[in-house]
Amino acid sequence: MLSPKRVKYRRVQKGRMKGKAYRGSDLNFGDYGLQALECGRITSKQIEASRVAIARYAKRVGKMFIRIFPDKPVSRKPAETRMGGGKGAPEYWVAVIKPGRILFEMEGVDAATAKQALTLASHKLPLRTKFIQRGVSL
Repeated sequence: MLSPKRVKYRRVQKGRMKGKAYRGSDLNFGDYGLQALECGRITSKQIEASRVAIARYAKRVGKMFIRIFPDKPVSRKPAETRMGGGKGAPEYWVAVIKPGRILFEMEGVDAATAKQALTLASHKLPLRTKFIQRGVSL
């Protein structure tokens, strides 16, 4: 699973997800990509499941780029714990996603393979996505 090696603060506040992604919204590395259409949080397990789905379908032909990184800790208190006593311990890591953000990119494969691989990856994610292609505007 992806997680930061070290962070400045162990626990962070939840925050709000609003607005569009301006950074990370263009294809920079590959010819095909998977773009988020809504905001949400993607866990490191979901990123790993998507990565495995792409790698298995593409049979490790071509190159895959993961454009997101889970750098936000989500803390949780144990079950059946009384109120108070501070914030819970960090449980897992998430990447905060805004609409327009490119999640994965691929190159070195044909369009049909890339579309199917990225569609399989999108089934592992909790938000709506769309397949995009370099030079083709929809």
